[in-house]
Amino acid sequence: MWAVTQLYNGLFNFSEDLHVHPELAEAYDISEDGLTYTFKIKEGVYLHDDQAFENGRGREVIAEDFVYTYKRLLDSRVKAKGAWVFADKVKRGPNGALANDWIVALDKYRIKITLSRRFPAFLQILAMPFTKVIPKEAEQKYGLDFRKHPVGTGPFMLKYWREKERLILIKNPRYWKRDIKNRPLPYIDAVEALFNEDKAKAFLDFEKGFLDFLTNIPIAQLPRVLNKNGSTRLDFKSKYGIEKKPYILTEYIGFLLEGTDQKTNPLLNLKVRKALSYAINREYLLSTIRNGLGTPGKHGYIPDAISSYDAKYIDGYTYNIKKAQKLLQGAGYPLGRGFPEITLNTYNTDKALCTFLQKQWSQNLGIKVKVVANQFATHKDKVDQGKARFFRGSWRADYPDAENFLAMFYSKNEAPAGPNKTRFKDATFDKLFVESQETDNTFTRYGNYHAMDQLIIDKVPVIVLYYDEVVNLRQKNITGLKTNTMNTLILEKADIKK
Repeated sequence: MWAVTQLYNGLFNFSEDLHVHPELAEAYDISEDGLTYTFKIKEGVYLHDDQAFENGRGREVIAEDFVYTYKRLLDSRVKAKGAWVFADKVKRGPNGALANDWIVALDKYRIKITLSRRFPAFLQILAMPFTKVIPKEAEQKYGLDFRKHPVGTGPFMLKYWREKERLILIKNPRYWKRDIKNRPLPYIDAVEALFNEDKAKAFLDFEKGFLDFLTNIPIAQLPRVLNKNGSTRLDFKSKYGIEKKPYILTEYIGFLLEGTDQKTNPLLNLKVRKALSYAINREYLLSTIRNGLGTPGKHGYIPDAISSYDAKYIDGYTYNIKKAQKLLQGAGYPLGRGFPEITLNTYNTDKALCTFLQKQWSQNLGIKVKVVANQFATHKDKVDQGKARFFRGSWRADYPDAENFLAMFYSKNEAPAGPNKTRFKDATFDKLFVESQETDNTFTRYGNYHAMDQLIIDKVPVIVLYYDEVVNLRQKNITGLKTNTMNTLILEKADIKK
């Protein structure tokens, strides 16, 4: 998603500290009942020059472009990944179908969106990558190749793209933003991104000065950058710019909660799931597998990186072998006797972590676990289609609100259309979830968030392993390059020091 923020703009965006701020929205108004949002968009903002337009010259963005973009997002034929976030929030007719007037252009520069119910975090939705404005001309010209010909209003334009290998973006000469000294942005003329599957080689290339910026440091190279306790090594810090910060991402093990036969699938037994969670030494996991990078998942599903949410109120799972063994015995499997071998599905780059868990469960509970690792796309499809009972997963926030993490367990968000990959269903949770979305009372909303988070911990559709952190490296001569805790690159003011 990092390229999206360089190529496109939306009505709103997230700042470095994850506050929502207007981008192409010059002004906005929210009705007293919280259902109607009216936006005035900036005038004089132009789409990238492209052959999709007459004479190849990008035209001005108008209100109808947002109407087209948002309606396209909810068009079932498009199958947009972000549709689930939007779909249940906007106005619908008596038969449940989308109302024709849920979004309308009031004039050339104003749009109106009507919701089906109050949703205080709606402006955060409008800052998501899925909602960046696109022109209909681009899709009409390129058809199925539309994604290979991005046309937006962002600071950079696409020059070259070889999928999974290389991407070159060049400066948008008609970009609408300026810095505080009225200088045009962006500062740099071009950005080249290399998608190198050989992460170790990428790390070496960075050390040799072939790369200016590197994210997602390979696990094997973390000891070069971090001490065992997760602190930054001084010898590395003296040579390079290092940024280590919380990442709004929760790493977990998930259970497919379909069916009722606990004899053929003991993972449906709540005591078994709790036993598996108590049997994990999360601190040891992080120190041995990730060189101290990350925070042990001892609280709820929602990470500490959500600054508006206080996770300390959630009673999670700590390492407790005796409690784990007692729970397993209560489930009918004393010291693992009679427990069938279970399969843990994961992806190739995460096999070391799952092998660690395999050993923990064998040593502490006497449970045999077979680890099956696939390519990430294969693994994801298997989980989405409900073909994996026991699986490795992670959730990165689409927008920085606790609600986005909890949406993963709302019954109406069932995969593959939505993010509920465990197929978790709980009437109390659903009631709290809907109430939290509709209330304007912050105390009530966060009270519901805490109650839902605790319920997830108690019902164990997932085992929370850890809350992630990210390490980004840059050469010392690179200035102004920013990221936020969603690890979104902000390149508008990036520059190269001479």
